[in-house]
Amino acid sequence: MEFFRDGYGIPHLRAGSVEELAYLQGRVTAIDRGRQIEVERLRSEGRLASAAGSAEVGWDRFARRARLDDTARRCFATLSPETQGFLSAYSDGVRAGGIEWHPWSSLGVFQVQHILFGTFPNKMWRAHVERTLGPSALPWFAIEGPVSSGSNAWAVPGQIAGDPHRLLELPGVYQQIRLACPEFDVAGLTFPGVPGVQHFGHAGPVAWAITNAMADYQDLYVEELRRTEAGVEARGAAGWEPVVTLQETIFVRDDDPITVDILETPRGPIIDGNLSLRTPARVSADLGFDALLPLLRASTVDEVADALSHWVEPVNSVVIADNTGRVVQLTAGRVPVRDDRNRWVPVPAWEPAYAWKSGFAPTARFDAPSVVNANDRRVDTEAHGIDFASPARARRIRELLDAGAPPEQIHMDTALPADSPEAARHTAWRAAVARALWEHPALAPLFTDSGHDPLFTPWTDPRGRIGIALDGVLAGLGLDPHKLVPSAPETTVSWGDRHLLHPLLLPGLEAEVPRTPLGGSADCVLNTSSVPGVSDLCWRGPVARYVWDLADRQRSRWVVPFGAVDSPSSPHFLDQLPLWSSGSLVPLITDWPLLTPTSLPEELP
Repeated sequence: MEFFRDGYGIPHLRAGSVEELAYLQGRVTAIDRGRQIEVERLRSEGRLASAAGSAEVGWDRFARRARLDDTARRCFATLSPETQGFLSAYSDGVRAGGIEWHPWSSLGVFQVQHILFGTFPNKMWRAHVERTLGPSALPWFAIEGPVSSGSNAWAVPGQIAGDPHRLLELPGVYQQIRLACPEFDVAGLTFPGVPGVQHFGHAGPVAWAITNAMADYQDLYVEELRRTEAGVEARGAAGWEPVVTLQETIFVRDDDPITVDILETPRGPIIDGNLSLRTPARVSADLGFDALLPLLRASTVDEVADALSHWVEPVNSVVIADNTGRVVQLTAGRVPVRDDRNRWVPVPAWEPAYAWKSGFAPTARFDAPSVVNANDRRVDTEAHGIDFASPARARRIRELLDAGAPPEQIHMDTALPADSPEAARHTAWRAAVARALWEHPALAPLFTDSGHDPLFTPWTDPRGRIGIALDGVLAGLGLDPHKLVPSAPETTVSWGDRHLLHPLLLPGLEAEVPRTPLGGSADCVLNTSSVPGVSDLCWRGPVARYVWDLADRQRSRWVVPFGAVDSPSSPHFLDQLPLWSSGSLVPLITDWPLLTPTSLPEELP
């Protein structure tokens, strides 16, 4: 086994077999991201409060109720023996670094990154809107409006580029890595704690990248429960049905333990109040990890597409290109077939009309001259969801491609540059309009308590929702924003002075982040989001950028917001931040002699 680093500390790993490589990846991840993956494992098990204190009780309670760890164990049990061996070897490597890890922990960590990435919290919000303002107000808050956030990916023959957008977390959600063995040589972005390369990879002759397909694959059911001598029962379409009941204890550092009642109906686990959550992964005990090894071994667009036919969730729009010039568009994942009402709000569990039908919806796969994906409504995705992004970003990317713009220019394209006082005045005016709407009597019912767990506040807070959907709310109420706030406030500062990078720090991490002014906004390709009226600080944006060159892989390049290592004492903790903030990229080194050999520390018991 061989371990190398480039000048930014990015690990390049080489081993004699797939199993040795998985072990080495786990071993190096424990070195570079040990603090991070330990937190994520505790999150997946609903045990973070035992280490981080009472601030994490809300998450732990949700993780227990949603049965994330149990789902991870079930999904591991259904994997092929080869995939189980792959995850087990990775687990052995992590444990050799002195970190507690199980073969199914990678599945749990993957769920942590995606369980709230889906659509079910939006259904909580829409039910609150429908209840307080009436069904006619639902379109006001549609995500698919003039301003919406999201990721970008595009492909032309011979090249794929893009930038996924998520919460900006420190350390970052993606880990740059290269994995080589006799069967494959793949560079890409992985979730720390998950073996292989999942969403973004360059395998030499073929490369792939994803954006969120905006598909609706999670349902909420309103459950009616009763207690009998036999136990708790839930009212289903065929009558009263038994409910699985458990009681678990959340241990809290420096505080008293908390008991959590866990209930699971035939629809799924009850996660909040009387709402149960139904997902393809829980129903089928499958997250799609049997795609991981075929994906690494793929050398053509068809082999990548075939590998991703095993994918379950989240549902992704995938763009694939190879060195023959082919470009393929693919939707990967499982979308249940059910009534359209399921997509909008929680539905009654006892009504047969809202039950899932057998099988899953067919998904698209086709060749194209070029592809632009920006979470927008397209022919390949529109049947699967309702929460699409505005088409503006996709149109702008297409314009720039047609004009011959290089990927770095497209990544950083914005109408709101960081050094612009005019951008600062415009955004300050919109913020003032949003705050004026908070006081509008027509919206007062929205500010009544939704009754949901505080964990879901980012989705159910009317202030944030009004800011995100500002133009739709104004149009729905028939209001002229210039009458609410006649003029923009005077300011001498630039947009970047207020639109500062504000990452979410890993619990327990003490780190100073340099003051980093940013350009961009939610309606630009440079999608550095803030919430009008709430804050101009940026905590959501591009969590990586990449350019995959299919003609010559060494012309490929990539960057993450912070660095390769999660320790503030490392020179590679924040060394990519200046590049990321300026739109520069790190070259992907492909020649092994140009990399620095690195020794592994001794294994820990």
